[in-house]
This record gives sequence, structure tokens and C-alpha cells, in this order.
Amino acid sequence: MTQENTDERPGIAAAIVVNEGRVLMVRRRVSEGQLSWQFPAGEIEPGEAREDAAVRETQEETGLTVAAVQLLGERIHPKTGRLMSYTACEVVDGTAHVADTEELAELSWVAHGEIPQYVPYGLFEPVQDYLNTALPS
Repeated sequence: MTQENTDERPGIAAAIVVNEGRVLMVRRRVSEGQLSWQFPAGEIEPGEAREDAAVRETQEETGLTVAAVQLLGERIHPKTGRLMSYTACEVVDGTAHVADTEELAELSWVAHGEIPQYVPYGLFEPVQDYLNTALPS
């Protein structure tokens, strides 16, 4: 699959980090429309693989070292119009904290049943399917 993007902006890589039965979510200092809580994510740099960008952004934003496990899917985000890729990641080392205080206001480890409180408009279907399997209901 090519990474063509009609608006010429780089794609965004998101990390779906599951640990101890919860998924990591971050709240941006500046929300993108309705997007307040989201997964650690950021722009893919030229020549960088989507999975590597997800790992890097997680480290930069939360101080957590993660490893990419599986690319879950890509889409044009319905709220932002940006090309998004979603990568399942596992924790390798560290404790999550707000490492990038300019970008993030807070973070939370969210249980399966709490996701709709953080993301009321629902998740990208392949991400939801993954979390339905990876998290206890």
C-alpha cells in the first residue's frame, strides 16, 4: 500500500499500547476538533516506517519504550482528514508519564469498558476488534 496523501501532509502513526489489561490513551493540550483523548501518535518522518513512527512517538510523548507487534490498519481519519496508521505495541520498558509536556496534558491506562467515556464517537473498527481481543471485557 502506498502512502499517497492528497494534502501532501505526512501520515500519522498511532500506537495501540496494551499492558496489564488496559490501553494507553493520552489527552492533548490542544484538542483536534472532537479529538481530546487519543492514542499516542505523531507524524511519520520521511523514510520512516509506520510501525517505527508509532514506537518513536510513544517514547517521545510518554517515556515508554514499546515494540511494534502488528500493523492493525490504515484509514483517512473522518474527523481530521489525515492518513492514519494504527500499530499494536507491547511495553518493553519504562513507566508511562507525560514526557512531552508541550503536547500532552495527561495520560491514562483505560479499561475496555471505559473506552467510550474517552472516545464517545467510537474507534476505527480494526482497532476496536484488536482491543476486544486484547483487553478483558
